[in-house]
Amino acid sequence: MPPDQPKQPPTEAEQLESSATGIVGLDNILCGGFTPHCLYLVEGIPGAGKTTLAMQYLLEGVRQGETVLYVTLSETEDELRAVARSHGWVLEGNITIRELVPPEESLQPAEQYTMFHPAEVELSETTRTILLDVERLKPSRVIFDSLSELRLLAGDPLRYRRQLLALKQFFRGRHCTVLLLDDLTGSARDLQVQSIAHGVISLEQLTPEYGADRRRLRVLKHRGRRFRGGFHDYVIGRGGLEVFPRLVAAEHRNNHPIERLDSNIGTLDKLLGGGLEHGTSTLIVGAAGTGKSSLAAQFVASAAKNGQRAAMFLFDESMRTLLSRTDGLGIELRRYIDDGTVKCRQVDPAELSPGEFTHAIRQAVENDGARCIVIDSLNGYLNAMPGERFLAIQLHELLMYLGDRNVATILIGAHQGLIGAAMQTPVDASYLADAVVLLRYFEAKGRVRQAISVMKKRGSAHERTIREFSLDARGIHVGEPLAHFRGILTGVPVVEPPDAEAARTAPRGG
Repeated sequence: MPPDQPKQPPTEAEQLESSATGIVGLDNILCGGFTPHCLYLVEGIPGAGKTTLAMQYLLEGVRQGETVLYVTLSETEDELRAVARSHGWVLEGNITIRELVPPEESLQPAEQYTMFHPAEVELSETTRTILLDVERLKPSRVIFDSLSELRLLAGDPLRYRRQLLALKQFFRGRHCTVLLLDDLTGSARDLQVQSIAHGVISLEQLTPEYGADRRRLRVLKHRGRRFRGGFHDYVIGRGGLEVFPRLVAAEHRNNHPIERLDSNIGTLDKLLGGGLEHGTSTLIVGAAGTGKSSLAAQFVASAAKNGQRAAMFLFDESMRTLLSRTDGLGIELRRYIDDGTVKCRQVDPAELSPGEFTHAIRQAVENDGARCIVIDSLNGYLNAMPGERFLAIQLHELLMYLGDRNVATILIGAHQGLIGAAMQTPVDASYLADAVVLLRYFEAKGRVRQAISVMKKRGSAHERTIREFSLDARGIHVGEPLAHFRGILTGVPVVEPPDAEAARTAPRGG
């Protein structure tokens, strides 16, 4: 069945017909879990997490009072128990492990076959052992690890396919849900098993040039059930796999009344046409040191003062540096972080996948009730991406989701360079944001000064003026419009005579 993007949670009937995996994110992707009494393929290179996923699936069965069986042809029972201990799991008395690894005696010359091909003897013996265990234990969940061993035992593709079909029919007749693990060590991808299996999950491990490995999974097929298509990031930590389903903004459509988030600075709110609207995104761009992060912190502190929760995600600076600066500006951010109204998280772009970052934002909104989100900065967000070409669409989905959740989102974008007309940002999100606030340096009378202007605002009308912007121990200050300058955005403005504006607008005589 082709992937369907569900706009609502799985129905009660679907949940009753599901065999939950024990992994919340994966169950979300599968719309409840596996279809019971079917055969599934879980494929991935060594180290992708197949064994860990399989154990979580069996432990979930144990929690539901089911009998489970782990059949291993590649790893020993001691190795599997060591994996379980590393995650804090207890297998003894919960999971039956049937080890079919060839014993040490099989290396002795007396044990070598002479009249028969080894595959003829070993495959039959292996199959008979598995079937006897199933008949004796009557498990409802079975793991078969791994197909590469069975493929070698079968010898030729036709015998291998027939063996798989026979196993499929055998397990279905005994109401077993079976997961076949394949480590993809063969010379080519095994499409035979994909065609036989009821569903296929592919685990991938990516190795960027710098930083931690990235892992993602994809459901290639799931017959007769809805599922979320595309790639979904996941991590392996103590306790097993944690899967982050791909964000689909269309599933969160809502209508909310228009509410404004003011900055508590009158001239700034006037410039913005009354403040920022909840359900919109605002991009604050400017050179390093112009006050972008401080301006965002002012809005967060104002939201917290009004009893609204907020969350800040810092890519470029530490929380200690941010708090030191806001303390010096008289912004009471530290107070609201201490009482839990504002949560601040320092993000390491080399260690965090895009899916995990999106999941962290969703938790801040859905679990913590955040009404204001700050991402500081988009440059750091770009560095967390495996490929720059995917940034725009993922950022678009994230902003659409936050808008539908009635969250005021503030994005920080750093310009390359300090002054001049050739400044640019490596991430152009101006077309995605609902409002764009520009901070610039300009030189006048031997001093470096700063200016602020609103270049775009979809939510409401705004001033077209350029105002002076400054920061000191008393806070953030937005001055009067800089009407006596021309060319401020170039960085080197020209002072206009006091009567220049009047001369331009005065009517001409005939």
